[in-house]
Amino acid sequence: MLDGHVLLGWLSSCALLGLLACAPRPSAAYFGLTGNEPLTILPLTSELEEAAVKAHYKVCDRLKLEKKQRRMCRRDPGVAETLMEAISMSALECQYQFRFERWNCTLEGRYRASLLKRGFKETAFLYAISSAGLTHAMAKACSAGRMERCTCDEAPDLENREAWQWGGCGDNLKYSNKFVKEFLGRKPNKDLRARVDFHNNLVGMKVIKAGVETTCKCHGVSGSCTVRTCWRQLSPFHEIGKQLKQKYETSLKVGSTTNEATGEGDISPPKKSTPGHSDQLPRTTDLVYIDDSPSFCMLSRYSPGTSGRKCYKDKNCDSICCGRGHNTQSRVVTRPCQCQVRWCCYVECKQCTQREEVYTCKD
Repeated sequence: MLDGHVLLGWLSSCALLGLLACAPRPSAAYFGLTGNEPLTILPLTSELEEAAVKAHYKVCDRLKLEKKQRRMCRRDPGVAETLMEAISMSALECQYQFRFERWNCTLEGRYRASLLKRGFKETAFLYAISSAGLTHAMAKACSAGRMERCTCDEAPDLENREAWQWGGCGDNLKYSNKFVKEFLGRKPNKDLRARVDFHNNLVGMKVIKAGVETTCKCHGVSGSCTVRTCWRQLSPFHEIGKQLKQKYETSLKVGSTTNEATGEGDISPPKKSTPGHSDQLPRTTDLVYIDDSPSFCMLSRYSPGTSGRKCYKDKNCDSICCGRGHNTQSRVVTRPCQCQVRWCCYVECKQCTQREEVYTCKD
């Protein structure tokens, strides 16, 4: 069964990346939520309701969840879909952030399982982006009206009914944080790896919280602001991914100590100082790891290596190809160009042919 602190092993036979043949694809509307979506409640007959519940339970049962997590999934029809969307969104963002790196967030099959068994800095990023993805997806699902147990942001200065009337609905981070913390379980005390994973999960949630912005809309005659409606919105998930990538770059290697007062384990700098590693005490907003990462240059249990990987000559070929050099291939491509908008209502483009060079890492 799934460890209570692991968000990355939800699916038994499906890849984390949401490129899942056996999982429902996220709706296109999800990735473009603006807070202006209408709250629609469709009347269901008892037969349709029963069929919907059975389908919902089936999705929850397909996910590798602990007993408590499965119960949380089943109690609201919107949870299973939100979990799947969080997996997809988090994984695609991971691929985007590491697209120019040796490790490009390849998580198919054995690579994912092997990575999650080790406490690399890449693993730290995966835990943080996954918890951030679930927090973000759940808050958005609430504001979109797809959850039964939550709706718009429950901020004391925001009247939900008025927000819906004027098209503003805050992302419900309060409910989302509560849900995710309950879903992850309690903070572990003794095992260093479990404490590190839990710490990195919280880092992802904190980045989401720090990115909340207040949006306001004025109402009144001729644009006057006699009445103002405000609601809170989360930052775009690309921005969250960018911040977590920066935290990955400055992540800290840690060890374990025992708090003499409480007898509980604490995360601390490693006992043996190694060149290139800081001995500073990690902050609650730092990503932390316990194992030094492999090079990811050659095929291994952790990655397929970089042989044959496309690179960019003046940007990352030297780094990605690990000193092996790169091949250059010339090809002719045709792309739309000189596009113009015509009345009414289409775009007219010419087709331009050009020669370009493609660079790939040598074996």
